[in-house]
Amino acid sequence: MSNKLALYGFNNLTKSLSFNIYDICVTETEAERKDYIDYIDEVYNSERLTDILVNVVKKIGASVLNISKQDYVPQGASVTILISEEEVPLYAIDDSCNAGVLTPINKTVVAHLDKSHITVHTYPESHPEKGISTFRVDIDVSTCGEVSPLNALDFLIDSFDSDIITVDYRVRGFTRLENGTKVFKDHKISSIQDYIEQDTINQYNIIDVNVYQENIFHSKMMLKELDLNKYLFGKREDDVSPIHKEELIKQLENEMKEIFYGRNFDE
Repeated sequence: MSNKLALYGFNNLTKSLSFNIYDICVTETEAERKDYIDYIDEVYNSERLTDILVNVVKKIGASVLNISKQDYVPQGASVTILISEEEVPLYAIDDSCNAGVLTPINKTVVAHLDKSHITVHTYPESHPEKGISTFRVDIDVSTCGEVSPLNALDFLIDSFDSDIITVDYRVRGFTRLENGTKVFKDHKISSIQDYIEQDTINQYNIIDVNVYQENIFHSKMMLKELDLNKYLFGKREDDVSPIHKEELIKQLENEMKEIFYGRNFDE
C-alpha cells in the first residue's frame, strides 16, 4: 500500500491467496510408487515445510512469532507458525509450543498470522494401473493490513516442482481513508501474472479468469516443455526404449491436461 494513502484506523482489507501445484512423476511399479512416497515424505518433511513457510512470511513482509512442528508416523508432517505484521524482538518469541503427538495423518501445515493465517497441505497419490504418481500442495495465505501474499508467488513456484499451478487471489472487505471514503483495493492488479517473473511466465501456458468488479483473480498454469528425465523415478531416459518413451510422454501429457482442464480425456 502506498504511504500516501492515509487511512482512518487499521487497514481492514483481507487479501487471500490460494496457491495449488501438482508435481507429476512416472512410477511404473509398486516399489517405485512406494519409493516415490518415501521420497516426498523425506524431501517435504516438517523441517523443509517450515523453511518454506518462514520464507513466505519474510517475502510478504511479516515476522515469525512462534513455530511448532511435528513429523508423523507412518508419514506426514504438521507445522504451525504464529507471525506478526510488525517486527518482533527476539525476547518476545515463545518456543513453549514446539511439541506434538505422533498420529497417522497426512502431511499438514497450518500457520497463524497476527490477524491472518497461512495453511499448507500435501497430498501424494498414484494411479492404480498406469504408473503415474502425483504430489499436490495446497497453500492458502490470508492477510490483513499492508502485507500482501502476492509477494511470495515466485518463491512458492520455485520451492516445488511445479508442473501444474492454480492460483486464486481475492481482496475482501474495505478500509477507510481519513475522510471516511471507503477503499476496496489498496494496490494495483490486472492479473496475478503481474506478480510473477517474466522468465517463469514464459515457461507455462496460462489461462486467466478475472472478475475485476469483485476483485477476484484466477490464473491456471501448465508447463510447456516436458523433459522425460525430470519425470522418471529410479531410472533415466536412456534406460527406456523409444516406443516406451513415447508411451510415457503421452501418459504424462494426458495427466497434465486432465489436471489442467479438470476433466478426463481417456474414459
